[in-house]
Amino acid sequence: MSSLNGRRTPKSRVTGTVRAGLGADSPHRSVMPPIHLSSNYFFDAPGEQHGKYDYTRTANPTRDLVADAIAELEGGCGAAVTSSGMSAIAVLTRFLSAGDLLMAPRDCYGGSHRLFSAEAERGSYDVRFFKPWEERSFDLARALRPRMIWLETPSNPILRITDIAAWARLARDIGAICVVDNTFLSPVNQRPLELGADLVVHSTTKFLNGHSDVVGGAVIAADEGLLEDVAWWTNAMGVSGAPFDAYLTLRGMRTLHARSRVHEENALRVVDALVGSGAVAKVNHPSLAGHPGHEIAARQQSGWGSLISFELRGGRPAVDAFVDGIRHFALAESLGGVESLVSHPWTMTHASMDAPARVAAGIGEGLLRFSVGIEAAEDLVADVERALERAHGACPRTAIEVA
Repeated sequence: MSSLNGRRTPKSRVTGTVRAGLGADSPHRSVMPPIHLSSNYFFDAPGEQHGKYDYTRTANPTRDLVADAIAELEGGCGAAVTSSGMSAIAVLTRFLSAGDLLMAPRDCYGGSHRLFSAEAERGSYDVRFFKPWEERSFDLARALRPRMIWLETPSNPILRITDIAAWARLARDIGAICVVDNTFLSPVNQRPLELGADLVVHSTTKFLNGHSDVVGGAVIAADEGLLEDVAWWTNAMGVSGAPFDAYLTLRGMRTLHARSRVHEENALRVVDALVGSGAVAKVNHPSLAGHPGHEIAARQQSGWGSLISFELRGGRPAVDAFVDGIRHFALAESLGGVESLVSHPWTMTHASMDAPARVAAGIGEGLLRFSVGIEAAEDLVADVERALERAHGACPRTAIEVA
């Protein structure tokens, strides 16, 4: 398992994830739980339900199994499983009313930035994009007193690290709700609720499912009161996850810990290849001692993660040459699947942000993001090195001389 400073994921959590839902089928004694696809359930009489299930948008046995497994992984009191990561995020914005302030990272996921900005424009709530990795932002939050503080660490795509425990303490002091998007690391490598966060959000499309064949989301709560509100809005908005998607997500989660170990081992090999290349101006990965958030990551994470971003010296021409020359990294959005992916945030994941917002977030045209998969490490490294040679050849001479 991934570890930092000797810390490892507790064996019981690994075993619990692998065995989640086993033996739940009491009528037929199947080892693996069945998929409950029915949209509705019998009543005993008018107004009298048999158990907790009446309609699948509200509750479903298969979805409950994956919700319980995710909540157990994150150390929460429960979870709501939604139709996508964005619907999970949208559910959490229901805690905000007109006049409330949401503080969110300047370099958050492009879809989150788009939703927050659009809702603020129509007056649903106010939003202030800020830099939670900077010390002065704590004073800003104390002055503004937001209703909700949104954190994303490591951030997408710059992989900036934010001190979750420090922000959770501040949130409690000013009466704010602290939300952490934990998609980039998964609960294998980071557990925000243990650090004081109130709510954790996931795109289960990513590491939790891990096979790029399901779209889903989840919200995990630290206490029952918050969970009740999250569940109510999930049902009221009609954004509950589908049973078949829940089944596939649970199946994917059984290998989460094993996958995460190989993801990270491969990523560290790729980081070494990037750092040693003259075509690369900067590598963003918290494992690097020179990363601004290295010490915080070592303290609050139990693994470095397998997302990497890097800036090519030659800008967009180098990006085009690199992408044209790589073979084992598919040019595609998303992350966390068994397959390796490369994306160009300027034109892909963060294209919904206007150009000034992208620049303010530190996203340039020469930035690429890797989601490193579980293929053979030597194949991935050789592929990256070949693509870097092409990118180096596309660099203007001045950039090569500077390197």
